[in-house]
Amino acid sequence: MRSRTTPAQKTTHPDPATPCAVTGEVAGLASAWLEQLASERRLAHNTVLAYHRDLKEFLAFVADHDGEETRLATLESLDHGDLRSWLASRAARGLARTSTSRALSAVKSFFQYLDRQGVVSNPVVHNARASRVPRQVPRPLTMDEATDVLACAEESAPRVWIGKRDLALMMLLYGGGLRLGEALALDVRDISGGETLRIVGKGNKARMVPLLARVREALLDYLRHRPDGAPPASPLFIGTRGGRLNPGVAQKRFREMRERLGLPATATPHAMRHSFATHLLGNGVDLRTIQELLGHASLTTTQRYTRIDAGGLLEVYQKAHPRA
Repeated sequence: MRSRTTPAQKTTHPDPATPCAVTGEVAGLASAWLEQLASERRLAHNTVLAYHRDLKEFLAFVADHDGEETRLATLESLDHGDLRSWLASRAARGLARTSTSRALSAVKSFFQYLDRQGVVSNPVVHNARASRVPRQVPRPLTMDEATDVLACAEESAPRVWIGKRDLALMMLLYGGGLRLGEALALDVRDISGGETLRIVGKGNKARMVPLLARVREALLDYLRHRPDGAPPASPLFIGTRGGRLNPGVAQKRFREMRERLGLPATATPHAMRHSFATHLLGNGVDLRTIQELLGHASLTTTQRYTRIDAGGLLEVYQKAHPRA
């Protein structure tokens, strides 16, 4: 492949929103790859969208870097310098290492697909490694803070039914350890199964979550006050116009509660899920059980919670161990 400029020489970067200059063949293969991610590998919709954006940005960079539309031959001839230039361009734009790590995973996945199709084989891309991303320690709320959020959810709402909706949602996140997207994807009929909820999480992986009595009571109380009568086939959590509640609206409501309570910026809807796991662990629930409740594919992910409250774990140990 012809010589390209080095990262130090080239300071302009493609706008990720700019359509990629690629041949029709590359565009068709990219569409087929995305379809496979969704239908065969059953990746979450948001993950497929993120991979789409990442690949689009990468192909735009290659086209800009090379000065012409990207062909299959272009992709096959990419070398270490090309990848370093791309990674340097992302760093220069201030993109987080977590974002770049995911983008590289998307690019490698696309190249693996091209290799399986027998159209491009590039070991340089297959063997590429992003800089190590430090594992973040979850930042849960304390039990008192979580209780305050639940109390504030109903008190600060502009309408009675909205307050009961927000309380039911926060109860579900904290009482069941759900991700916000998992809770908002539920329909009214999904909570009719008694004491458990079937949750479909990342990668379309299903898990059963206990529906605590107080959580169920909050959900039923909200449904009784819903202005539309809560038809079984309708979304469980709705917005003011009757459609499925938008995640951005739920996050905005949580920010309002956070500011009212004086909580830090780390207090988010996802922090309620972290709080669920941390408080269970602090009360002696084993990691394997928490892993199943959270829907983690790897126990390593769940083990992050052991780094949060060593004092609480020591107290459980002293109560439980016969020689403590």
